[in-house]
Amino acid sequence: MTLDEIKKVNTESCPKFSAFAKNQLPMPGNKKRLDDILNREITVVDFRVRKSTKRDGTECLQMQFLLDGEVCVVFTGSSVLINQIKESKDNIPFVGTVVKLDRYYSFS
Repeated sequence: MTLDEIKKVNTESCPKFSAFAKNQLPMPGNKKRLDDILNREITVVDFRVRKSTKRDGTECLQMQFLLDGEVCVVFTGSSVLINQIKESKDNIPFVGTVVKLDRYYSFS
């Protein structure tokens, strides 16, 4: 764009970045470890699944939830939790408990 074209841009009609780039913005909440929320009832309000930055070829779940009235986020590479939350995406928000079964984490 030329300087003249830029000066003519109607900023009133421009969309806000936050309206179309939700997945690019940080997910707000206090960061928790998965062990901090084990066997505690949480309300899952949002999630994202991305490529893991820790292990090549795997996915990472970023889950936003309410715990005791506090907005929190947790990161995990648990394939069981990733599969369960993907299958439950139409039911979000939902109340659940993360439990550890042997070496695996799961919603109950």
